[in-house]
Amino acid sequence: MEWTTVETGDGAKLSVRLFKPSPAEAAAAEDVAVVLVHPYSILGGVQGLLRGIAEGVARRGYTAVTFDMRGAGRSTGRASLTGSAEVGDVVAVCGWVAENIKPRGILLVGSSAAIDAAIGLCSGTGAPIAGSAVDKADRVIGYVSIGYPFGLMASILFGRHHDAVLKSEKPKLFIMGTKDGFTSVKQLQNKLKSAAGRVDTHLIEGAGHFQMEGPAFDAQMVDLIVNFINSLPK
Repeated sequence: MEWTTVETGDGAKLSVRLFKPSPAEAAAAEDVAVVLVHPYSILGGVQGLLRGIAEGVARRGYTAVTFDMRGAGRSTGRASLTGSAEVGDVVAVCGWVAENIKPRGILLVGSSAAIDAAIGLCSGTGAPIAGSAVDKADRVIGYVSIGYPFGLMASILFGRHHDAVLKSEKPKLFIMGTKDGFTSVKQLQNKLKSAAGRVDTHLIEGAGHFQMEGPAFDAQMVDLIVNFINSLPK
């Protein structure tokens, strides 16, 4: 595990953590780096929430990268209300990965669930922020969403991010629990009817929005991410 700092185009300094596989593990895997985007920082998101998935991905042979978006954890800057500035954070981290790690491709993974008990807000935008960066960031070859918020309230707050990921031709995987309190299975299916390119879905029976963020689901998320990478064009 290594730490570094990546500076964004507008001067924010992001705290970045690299999870590297062993040489033997890396030799057996595709040359793809996985950049994980944590839930919206205003709603309590930090990169530490994704450590379990990142460690699991690294054990499967892939370099995994987590980072604190602006205003979260050790990163400087201030979070934006719409997540628009945070898209630039994702682009900056992917640019650093492309230049310094030099993978064949980058898989963006966005995690959506977040909660701030102090103000009672639920649902986050890690998945939408990552989705908005899919066609803007260097070497991105695919996208995985964990609990994308397509529901009515989330659409009012963060709907501006929906068009970007739905219009992208790059392969996409949407993972959602059938008991998600913010997006119903029907809402997910209706939204994805207009999506371009390859679109896969994986429904976890009986799982709620926040359950999938717990360590009990880390191994399953790692399997889904690795299987998706293996399914992408070489």
